[in-house]
Amino acid sequence: MTPKKPLILVTNDDGITAPGIRALINVMNEIGEVYVVAPDSPQSGMGHAITVNNTLYCDPIVIDKNAPQKEFSCSGTPADCVKMASRQILDRMPDLCVSGINHGSNSAINVIYSGTMSAAVEAGIEGIPAIGFSLLDYSMNANFEPSKKYVKTIVENVLQNGLPKGVVLNVNIPSLEAEKIKGIKICRQANAHWVEEFDKRINPMGRKYYWLSGKFINEDKGEDTDEWALQNGYVSIVPTQFDLTAHHYIQELNNWTLHD
Repeated sequence: MTPKKPLILVTNDDGITAPGIRALINVMNEIGEVYVVAPDSPQSGMGHAITVNNTLYCDPIVIDKNAPQKEFSCSGTPADCVKMASRQILDRMPDLCVSGINHGSNSAINVIYSGTMSAAVEAGIEGIPAIGFSLLDYSMNANFEPSKKYVKTIVENVLQNGLPKGVVLNVNIPSLEAEKIKGIKICRQANAHWVEEFDKRINPMGRKYYWLSGKFINEDKGEDTDEWALQNGYVSIVPTQFDLTAHHYIQELNNWTLHD
């Protein structure tokens, strides 16, 4: 009897036609039965937003008629896509959710803003093992070929070993030729942040408007971080949790005078 293929949900935040998700779909078709539920337009930087004050549309779509996956284009956010897939489209919970491959970094503090990772986190909340993949190249012409081998290796390991409840993987891949990528490092999230600036301009009607810009500052000198790994030619994997409790500070708060 042929073993049943794992059911894999693929999503992203760059939109269902983005080259990164098409590369990810290709790899997943080698591993399992693939369903794609992804935004109908770019949703970068949406974080964990969900649609509550608007209608949602989720329609079947055929992008590659020669490929076996089933695809749905959703009007909502990446988190909406995962909810729609698990509650409306699939007849059982997927064995794995993969999100990406994102066009651009989701290392360090970027994980907070990332629609790519929020889709993975939403899957994790629903008890689905999940991975977010990102390539450090924002171009729509980015070369995803060197990423595919690492994507496949990591996915196969997750399917074999599972993930603990409440943990999803944040995977970032350097934009290098295959022979220049040194391997995979298990990392912690670097203590780095953005210093934002707003470029103020005036439109033809005389109204002020702003473009967000800024600098990425990495003050973390550790050699066990995702930023160090990426800068030194490694794929980084950060196990990420969605429990935001500062557990180490609970006892200190209990020492405050908060009760009558």
